[in-house]
Amino acid sequence: MKRLGVVSHYAKQGLLIVRTNWVPSLNEPVLDKELKPVGTIKDVFGPVHHPYVAVKPRVKEPERYVGAVLYVGKRERLNSSKKKAKSKSKRTKRPKRRDHKAGPAPKRRG
Repeated sequence: MKRLGVVSHYAKQGLLIVRTNWVPSLNEPVLDKELKPVGTIKDVFGPVHHPYVAVKPRVKEPERYVGAVLYVGKRERLNSSKKKAKSKSKRTKRPKRRDHKAGPAPKRRG
């Protein structure tokens, strides 16, 4: 978990705007100080050294987070063994390539 920054305001578009000093990844979960999920990161904009982050809230009253410190949680990622098992089940056999019996190459125009 890493500190994201302080919520500066609640935008008309329904996003919480946070000022930070690093660039987080999109769709990362955002948590409050009590580790409750607040929303996800939807946009990063502004200057490179101190960007703004737009957080799409998943709470009923996002206005109450103005002035609060928010944190970025870790996304749950699949282990490589789970990815391999998942990809093997969807994999189909490919037909063998027979380039040497396919015939001559088409003539080039030009």
